[in-house]
Amino acid sequence: MAQYTPQELAARLKEGLLSFPATAFNADQAVDEDGVREHVAWQSGYDVAGLFAAGGTGEGFSLTLEEHAQVVRASVESSRAEVPVLGSAGGSTRQAIAQAQASEVAGAEGILLLPPYLTECDQQGLLEHASAIIGSTRTAVIVYNRANAVYSAETVAELARRHENFIGFKDAIGDIEHLAKVYAGNGDRMFYLGGLPTAETYALPLLQLGMSTYSSAMFNFVPEFALDFYRDVRNQDRDSVTEKLNRFVLPYLDIRDRGKGFGVSIVKAGIRAVGRSVGSVRPPLHDLSEQDHADLIALIKEAGISPLSPAMMA
Repeated sequence: MAQYTPQELAARLKEGLLSFPATAFNADQAVDEDGVREHVAWQSGYDVAGLFAAGGTGEGFSLTLEEHAQVVRASVESSRAEVPVLGSAGGSTRQAIAQAQASEVAGAEGILLLPPYLTECDQQGLLEHASAIIGSTRTAVIVYNRANAVYSAETVAELARRHENFIGFKDAIGDIEHLAKVYAGNGDRMFYLGGLPTAETYALPLLQLGMSTYSSAMFNFVPEFALDFYRDVRNQDRDSVTEKLNRFVLPYLDIRDRGKGFGVSIVKAGIRAVGRSVGSVRPPLHDLSEQDHADLIALIKEAGISPLSPAMMA
């Protein structure tokens, strides 16, 4: 059962860093539940505001309904009590409703609503799609503005009018005019978070548009660095942000951009690079080459950002 009301959850999430734990798979690419639990327990040991299970970095698009419920449940049960876990929902309206309800049953505090599958839609259709899913659960819902699900300021306002549990707007488009309209039209009724890959690259300018937080994929393997970067953003310390961009983030993007889909693959490679493992990615994604992986290991070492060992943390 959820610990937070939707409004309490929004107040917590908007004031801290967020992340999407990678989903662990075995060698046969079945869900490795023990690996999921271990990774989430490690991630939630840090001062992170919330974790999204079975999301994009968690390869939620590759999970069956049963696996999705399994991953969300294992994540909820493994997270430190102070760190709320949200699930995800996507695909067709009925599939997304099933995932939203399964996440609620698993004890998740809410969901991130991903775009519908492989179809163009106008605002009326998108409104009714999102409204049906938000209305199917009592827990909090954040919509993800990306791909074929670009919500107008008016659609966002209507969803907010209909549903008290609609609490957040995550953006992966980066259209400044659009973001200004959404924020101006809805104000503090919800909170706003960045979702462009890689979010750290855009975090400081988007802060000026009302996006007080973002989801960090690199938190999966360099959590201390990710948290330090977030603090620099919130302090509007441009010099420190620029130094960290040059030291790690921008060279990291150069490796990520060597292959399509590497936004997820490089996260799992990073986890291996720091001495942990959650297995490989599922097709149609593929792992980094040996050279790409070696370059990532060298970059992490050169940047001096390997995470502390559990003993050192104690």
